[in-house]
Amino acid sequence: MSIQSTMENKLKAAFSPERLAVINESHLHAGHHHVEHGHETNFDGTGETHFRVRVVSAAFAGMSRVERHRAVNELLADELKAGVHALAIEPAAPGEKTRW
Repeated sequence: MSIQSTMENKLKAAFSPERLAVINESHLHAGHHHVEHGHETNFDGTGETHFRVRVVSAAFAGMSRVERHRAVNELLADELKAGVHALAIEPAAPGEKTRW
């Protein structure tokens, strides 16, 4: 199973979202410098390393922006430890304005 699918399944199970998009943005970061295992490398944009998570869930109602981000980061901690380099999070409660 792909990292993206694993993340989608975890987010669905934890937050029962009414809207969810997990977008692999790795290709947008080709040519950027990364440090892996203490060595700087030039990232080629392949794989599953950079994601954007857009999620609308009633679970976020009453939570601050920081609390929402913390909840998603904690849920996806294993993926972050296993090679996801960047995670952009756009959480919202139902009825809140989103840019997407």
